[in-house]
Amino acid sequence: MKILVGIARIFVGVLFIISGLIKLNDPVGFSFKLQDYFAPEVLNLEFLVPYSLLLALFVVIYEVMLGVMIILGYAKKFTLFSLLGMIIFFTFLTFYSAYFNKVTDCGCFGDALKLTPWESFWKDVVLLVLILLLYVGRKHIQPFFSRNIRSISVFASLVLCLWLGYHVLTHLPVVDFRPYKIGANITEGMTVPEDAPPPIIEYQWKYEINGRETVISNTSGMDPKPEGGTRIGVDTKFLREPYEPPIHDFTMEREGTDYTEDLMALNKLIVVIAYSLDNTELEGYAGIREKTEEALRKGYMVIGLSASSQQETELLKENQKLFFDFYFCDMTTLKTIVRSNPGILELRSGTIMQKLHWNDVEDLILE
Repeated sequence: MKILVGIARIFVGVLFIISGLIKLNDPVGFSFKLQDYFAPEVLNLEFLVPYSLLLALFVVIYEVMLGVMIILGYAKKFTLFSLLGMIIFFTFLTFYSAYFNKVTDCGCFGDALKLTPWESFWKDVVLLVLILLLYVGRKHIQPFFSRNIRSISVFASLVLCLWLGYHVLTHLPVVDFRPYKIGANITEGMTVPEDAPPPIIEYQWKYEINGRETVISNTSGMDPKPEGGTRIGVDTKFLREPYEPPIHDFTMEREGTDYTEDLMALNKLIVVIAYSLDNTELEGYAGIREKTEEALRKGYMVIGLSASSQQETELLKENQKLFFDFYFCDMTTLKTIVRSNPGILELRSGTIMQKLHWNDVEDLILE
């Protein structure tokens, strides 16, 4: 029992730390995931949407701290009850999402590792079993180091978490796991490779044979036409889903015309992204205006991308004295590209060369 508790303690602690740090690297992305859960068709907790970022920060820092505390053996009773409460809640949440197919990605490991809803649920079930084992065998959880060292370690961990959270909110994630990271080519990311695995479709042919309904399944798509049978219908389902490119729903539209192909071919393109003008940071546009004016003087094409209406973008352009037009793109896509509203990118023939938070716009290098 002592050995089992020791192994479970380290495993649970390390997993909580890794999971929490991955989400703390991108708390804005995790807040978007919480908003999915708060939606009317899921948990119907819309009143929590304005606090989603604050909740995201609290949850991920708490997750990291619990991992540190269980490994060190700090505040054992509080830590075990907190771990148990957190995993029971998330086990319920992932089961609800999987069973009712509400949220297709729990966001447990951010964009670093995508899990299906059922994979997320079974992962939480395993953690629940391990944490119950820790609770039952809690007498075998002996603290590491002296009390003062444990306290200093926990405090230092909290300070580092708070610093990292502040840093990525005022700049951008330290590690970018998304398909729009620096060096990625958007055009290539939208392409289906020739060696992509084809979809596999199962056909379920329903026949009435000798007065009984019979289902004959195959993946060929050929009607089996059993002797003496009368076909009632056919259902299909994917055994293997069609390949989905890592980049999709990316467009650059204006007044009903798609300019994506033309703009992606440009060798000097600056893109200002403001996914929603309802909550864009207006103080960021002074620096963006100066930098985009410099870019225009140096021969760059400059455009904006937003999911807001053209009327709203034209009003922003006028109020902020911007010298470029905005094009339309899906809001979810824009939120994925850059965790800043506004943010700025440099593209060369569709490849992302630079990506910055509006706080860092002065660091954008223009040739």
